[in-house]
Amino acid sequence: MALKIKLVKSFIGRKDDQIATANSMGLRVIGDQTIQPDNESTRGKIAKISHLIEVTEE
Repeated sequence: MALKIKLVKSFIGRKDDQIATANSMGLRVIGDQTIQPDNESTRGKIAKISHLIEVTEE
């Protein structure tokens, strides 16, 4: 199973580690989407930036 992740909020005023987490997932500007595997690593990243993204299951 995979997760479709979309960046819906800006990085302005966010902590550097949150920006780095989003960048590591391939999310750079609002509207960027990526498909990531559903595993513990991805779930941890999602938890860290959950207030910036929208997640749907593929």
